[in-house]
Amino acid sequence: MRSSKQIKKIIIDKANSDDRVRAVFLNGSRANNKVKPDQLQDFDIFYIVKELESFTSDHSWTNIFGDKIIWQLPDEMGYNETENGNQHETFGFHYLMLFKDGNRIDLTLFPEDKIKPGFHFDSLTLVWLDKDNAFPNIGKATDFDYLIKVPTEKEFLDTCNEFWWICTYVSKGLLRSEITYSKEMLETVVRPKFMKMIEWYIGTKTNFSVSFGKSGRFMNQYLSKKQYHKILSTYSDQKIEHNWNALFIMTALFSQFANDVANRLNFEYNYDEERNVSLYLKKSYKKQTAG
Repeated sequence: MRSSKQIKKIIIDKANSDDRVRAVFLNGSRANNKVKPDQLQDFDIFYIVKELESFTSDHSWTNIFGDKIIWQLPDEMGYNETENGNQHETFGFHYLMLFKDGNRIDLTLFPEDKIKPGFHFDSLTLVWLDKDNAFPNIGKATDFDYLIKVPTEKEFLDTCNEFWWICTYVSKGLLRSEITYSKEMLETVVRPKFMKMIEWYIGTKTNFSVSFGKSGRFMNQYLSKKQYHKILSTYSDQKIEHNWNALFIMTALFSQFANDVANRLNFEYNYDEERNVSLYLKKSYKKQTAG
């Protein structure tokens, strides 16, 4: 496997040899000194370029980075289209590349002329190359943009309402033995609200000074082992009984976290909503087990 130094050299050498590339930035976890480095980290790279179309008209130039196992061009893929069949407007072009040696480069080509005064650069940005000294004000890379944000009271209450409301959908799916429907509701609607509450809970514990990480990858650093183990136990298999158990664990944890967040931020909390849905879920469970 090529080392990070070798990959960096290839990236910068290409930029130095191509007059169309005016600057190179590193973003993401490799720019974050709070994240322990490992070989699985992507290289999130920005090339600030002139003549974008001259790159995208023939993608073979990317072969310089190595032999690919698989790659994606998101800006050319069908799921990036609007309902009318048009592409979503983007200023850059993205190459996602996984190489045979295990390294991965996510490369964004960003047009130089789209960078206007006041343009916001991601706080996790390291300048690797700046041919024109055009970016002297980009400071030290920090995770500031990724710190947990303080919710508004409305955001908090809306999150609670959506969590409890869709829990009834999960229950309905289980009562009908429609596992795929029930899991779809749990994982695509309920769990994101559950994770958001965990995020806010950690924020209140840390004075909103830390990052939750994508999909909560850092949460175990700020929770007790017992809390983290319970969260993991909300991921169940296909058995109906196990899904009920996961749902009840999730609602109990959500209640604890939401009440704590409300108390710490001096927010209102709709206790009737929680009690009513909790009772509804218990009655639904008894109906199924009795049958």
